[in-house]
Amino acid sequence: MTLTLTPTLIFWLIAAAMLFVAMLFVFLPLWRGRGVDNSVLRDAANLEILRDQSAEMRTDLQNGLLTSAAYEQGVQELKARLLDEVQSTQAVAAQPGKGARKLALVLVVILPLVGAALYQKIGNHAGLDPKAVELSANDGSGLLQSDAALQKLEEKLKGMNDPDKLLEGWLQLARSYAELKRYPDAERAYEEVVKLAPKESQAWTEYADAYAMNHGQSLKGKPTQLLEQALKLEPDNKTALALSGSAAMERGDYEAAIIYWQKLISLLPPDYPDVQMVKDGVKSAREFLAQQPGGKEKLAKLPALPDNEARVVANPELAVSGKVSLSAAAQGKVSPEDTVFILARAAEGPKMPLAVLRKQVKDLPLEFSLDDSMAMQPQLKLSGFQQVVVVARISKAGQPIAQAGDWEGSSATIKPGSKGLNIVIEHEVK
Repeated sequence: MTLTLTPTLIFWLIAAAMLFVAMLFVFLPLWRGRGVDNSVLRDAANLEILRDQSAEMRTDLQNGLLTSAAYEQGVQELKARLLDEVQSTQAVAAQPGKGARKLALVLVVILPLVGAALYQKIGNHAGLDPKAVELSANDGSGLLQSDAALQKLEEKLKGMNDPDKLLEGWLQLARSYAELKRYPDAERAYEEVVKLAPKESQAWTEYADAYAMNHGQSLKGKPTQLLEQALKLEPDNKTALALSGSAAMERGDYEAAIIYWQKLISLLPPDYPDVQMVKDGVKSAREFLAQQPGGKEKLAKLPALPDNEARVVANPELAVSGKVSLSAAAQGKVSPEDTVFILARAAEGPKMPLAVLRKQVKDLPLEFSLDDSMAMQPQLKLSGFQQVVVVARISKAGQPIAQAGDWEGSSATIKPGSKGLNIVIEHEVK
């Protein structure tokens, strides 16, 4: 009969060996009776007392209080007492305590039983099962959390031929990499996913998101194309609509952003947690579109925005203000009708402006003030950040996003509530 060394058996063998060694340290001293022995201390104390008594008798002899015969008799009595004390101590020390041996036997039985019972109560039994260990790398949502589990799955996929299992494996890998913010790996995995499932709208949508995160968090270019493919396959894909609206805002196509986001709102239930955020995005896109040439005519053709939106209240104490002027170098390079955007954005954080003011070059120099009422989204307010930067930009295309040929100037990093800023538009955007 061959004994198979399973992980469970190996664990119990090691535990038994460790328990045996530990028991030796407890059992042997108790069994041999070599515990704490007070006989040495007792002997030392008795000897000290006898020495003191001997010294006292010697002093009495010298002072004439004792005769020589009495002194000799006393010394003999002290010696006899000393001999009795030593023999008594040796007799006691020669016998190990019966109580100690009983205790040793009891502990030999009880300690293993108590240890096993505690393990059954609070031990990690699943840790002895290799399959359970592998599953523990999963966070419960199907996403892998450990590098070892991810690498093992990717190696497994290389030798797999079943298309369905391949798709399932690559999708699990892609989403796991994205969750761990390993965006280069996520992009690579999603590329395999869309090859295996070219008609899955959600796969193209998640691919676009991962690609954008891996390339400067920008939805311009290829991510936009991937989202277009997703909406072509499923026009009501909510995630694709949300990202497409963000991509349109990024490239300054406010009309498209409004169309995408208002369609998304129509698909969401009224009590959806983020529906207000989408409505705020539509509102901001409408405001930007209205400021573009011909924008008001485009707005007139679009469905009206509901008039029950919550408005952000200005916070005068945390408003930033100052003056914007044009440098001599820029005066011959811009037109009086060009758009001037004065905006505040977080020094560290989202790129979305926290407050925006729109003017024209012919208005320069001008005094400005930015506050919470100019927020593009209620959750992104000027007063909600510790440090901000104010940027003044001349845009020939009428878009707040910087493009080559624009001119701009900016303040240093400041705190909300700063006054008296002096911003000079003097640098050309390359």
